[in-house]
Amino acid sequence: MSTIATLPSYRLPTDVRPTHYDLTVRTDLENAKFDGIVKIDLDIKKETSTVVFNTKNLKLSEIALFSAAFSAELLPSSLSFDDSEERGILAFSNALPEGSNAQLKIAFEGELTGSMAGYYRSLGGKDRKEVYSLTQFEPTSAHYAFPCWDEPLLKATFTVTLISRADTVNLSNMSVASEKVYETVSETDESWLTAKLSSLTTNEAAASVKWKITRFHTSPPMSTYLVAYANGRFEYLESSYKSPLSGKVRPLRIYATADLIDKAEFALDVKRQVLPLYEQVFDIEFPLPKLDTLVASDFDAGAMENWGLITGRTARLLIDPKNFDLEIKKRNATTMCHEVAHMWFGDITTMEWWDNLYLNEGFATLMGKVTILEKVFPDWKLNAHFLSVSFFMALGLDAKHSSHPVEVECPNANMINEIFDSLSYHKAASVLRMLSSYVGEERFLKGVSLYLKAHLYANSVTKDLWDGIQQATGLDIPKMMDNWIKKIGYPVITVTETKDGIKVRQDRFLETGPAEDKDNETIWTIPLGLLTVSDSGETIVDRALILDEREKTISLDHSKPFKLNAGTVSFCRVLYSPERLVAIGQEASKIPSPLSMEDRMGLVDDALALAKAGFATVSSALSLIDVLRNEEEFVVWDSIATSLATIRSVWWEHDKIVDLIMEFERGLFGPIVKRLGYDSVEGESPDARSLRTLAVKHAALAQQPDVVRELTARFAHYMETGDDSRIPADFENAIYKSAVSNGGRAEWEAVKKIAQQPKTPQSGLQALASLGWTKDPELSKATFEFLLTDVRDQDTMYVLMGLSGNRHSRRFTAETFKEHYDALAKRMEGTFSVRFIVLTAFDSLTTEKDYEETDEFFKNKDTSKFRMALSQVLESIKSKAAWIKRSTEDVQQWLETRKSDSKF
Repeated sequence: MSTIATLPSYRLPTDVRPTHYDLTVRTDLENAKFDGIVKIDLDIKKETSTVVFNTKNLKLSEIALFSAAFSAELLPSSLSFDDSEERGILAFSNALPEGSNAQLKIAFEGELTGSMAGYYRSLGGKDRKEVYSLTQFEPTSAHYAFPCWDEPLLKATFTVTLISRADTVNLSNMSVASEKVYETVSETDESWLTAKLSSLTTNEAAASVKWKITRFHTSPPMSTYLVAYANGRFEYLESSYKSPLSGKVRPLRIYATADLIDKAEFALDVKRQVLPLYEQVFDIEFPLPKLDTLVASDFDAGAMENWGLITGRTARLLIDPKNFDLEIKKRNATTMCHEVAHMWFGDITTMEWWDNLYLNEGFATLMGKVTILEKVFPDWKLNAHFLSVSFFMALGLDAKHSSHPVEVECPNANMINEIFDSLSYHKAASVLRMLSSYVGEERFLKGVSLYLKAHLYANSVTKDLWDGIQQATGLDIPKMMDNWIKKIGYPVITVTETKDGIKVRQDRFLETGPAEDKDNETIWTIPLGLLTVSDSGETIVDRALILDEREKTISLDHSKPFKLNAGTVSFCRVLYSPERLVAIGQEASKIPSPLSMEDRMGLVDDALALAKAGFATVSSALSLIDVLRNEEEFVVWDSIATSLATIRSVWWEHDKIVDLIMEFERGLFGPIVKRLGYDSVEGESPDARSLRTLAVKHAALAQQPDVVRELTARFAHYMETGDDSRIPADFENAIYKSAVSNGGRAEWEAVKKIAQQPKTPQSGLQALASLGWTKDPELSKATFEFLLTDVRDQDTMYVLMGLSGNRHSRRFTAETFKEHYDALAKRMEGTFSVRFIVLTAFDSLTTEKDYEETDEFFKNKDTSKFRMALSQVLESIKSKAAWIKRSTEDVQQWLETRKSDSKF
């Protein structure tokens, strides 16, 4: 143990590095076990008599090391474990000389649990009894499956061999080199393997079962978290693409269980279309011989970028080609495009340590949601869509004291799991989008290509990326970008009009109000994106203008329309005077408007965020929304709907305000439903379809009588006949919620049955989330009991989202979560989801008492796996309590005045 005592506790010693793994794994699905042997080639960088590696939950045996320096096999004098750091420490009586090579051999055994981490089992099929196995190693779970050096910097090549029952399919990162049914022991000269295979034929019960050996080609150098393998009775769809760089044709497959494979065509087709685009943009050919995808019924994350074998959950990769929700189809496309981006960002070039996770996730988010995918689906308006699904989410989280920099120290596995959040994904993608806009996308992508080429099959840090983009642009990229990546938070730009122009000032934006001096030290380099409108009505944008100091004066004729942050590109808020906001709102409401839909979305989101922080009034945000009631674009309406839902959710215990805000919403969304109807029209735009879905959903939530009647009647028809043809996928969310909210036990049971036996994965999730929307306390209890007993671990958050989203069960949910906390924490231990269930259960609370009681509850709990999430929850409760105290009168007065002055 003394060998590692002086080194940073969270990094492995550097005296020994792996260069190649020869990994053999035997999978026994029937008995939920696996065993194997790994032979690891080692490069001895510094003389040592100890070898330290990662391992957890494995039984190790047959440990030996062959050292070229001694031409002999060495047995360890001792094996000890550091459980806190999940390490094994081998001590040898002979020191291994610096510069020598060695090979470490370790046999191992483990159990296939349902943990969704390491090598685990999943249950699929129509009856949920089809057992198969797969890996999920990111971030640090490879060593749950085999002993290894489980850090991204320690890349090595891998040769994987899988032994399984002959009637199953084996998958791994690389293509199959050979596969044959095992016949005789003489087929292998490995003593461990010989013994294992012999035991399969000596047991009479097992003698009739045929086993096979699948050997895969050797991989390029890669990090352990990207290693992947799976075994099961899978079926597949197949396609291919032709490399635009070499002309080589590569096979593409997507695997799933038999009951699901018919819904996998869309994801396969997205993969086929985006792969050649990535090759062209990066000028680097995809280096592997194939790219498979495996769809899993039990999966912790959304999807995972294992090199050559993408894995992911059913709801993110499957869709019914005949009946689908368009917004879910967009999400599925972005998921696949995101994972394919990782084949370059993360797999070919990998961050040195998890503090640079954003180099993987930020890029994959930007490429997958905007840059590449908009070339495939140009009518989806993905640049504007990005604001809804990434940009605003990141702004919301980064406005908290409890936020963290994009590049953040990760001293342990718990911290690593926690940073897979909106900052590593969405803030990183947002500031990279800002940089791309500022330098120009062509030069930005050229710089990215240079960065990747300089670090092929290697590791990188932030400076390496800035070097590539600086080489392509000639600009000082670190000066502009370092504070966006290395510092917490973002600025609010205050605009003050002067005689000859405007004065702009930047300060850190916090949702709790103006930043104190100690929180307001950072000066960001902000592309201002000044939009002006000429006398002829032409929109002009100056993208060269930046603010890289505290204050700056800009000459401007403000008698004409203007707006900062054109296109809502820069990661900031903009605060205007109330009069100027009204003037900009009037420009935004024009049809056609000189302001883009991205501009209008940003105005709406800024208005409410600034009101929450006390820089403006909620009434000003509501007035802006009111001015935009003739808006035609879905994405702008999506921002409006989100803002109104926020107000309704914050004031959820103020019945008068809830009634008034719902009446206001009915006046906004009801007319859209009347105009667009309930049925899709052949040839209509994706925007029209999405707007119809949004309007129906929010009109129903606002209890628009005719909409509720229509939706509940459709569900009643289904209950009476079993015919679900009147429940299109676009309306599943609205129909199930309306049925449960306005119905009783019978409707709840019917939706529960859909959740248990869904026709599509998405239908199941919509039903799960809708169960919590009951107004009956007894059904709320039944919903929580269902969560505890029958819901897959990966789906618990959806049930909690329904319960906590419903104001009639919100407080019940928090209290019941506390009662069952120990069981839920144990159940979700080690997953990404643990922090989400804590966020979901408590984040909707809004009083000082809620803050105090939540804080007190967790004081004696082990919160190491969700420390940041808990801090964010507590801060959120406190800031909402302050907001209610400050703005209740303002909100109610505006709504009452608006109601009395005119019809909602």
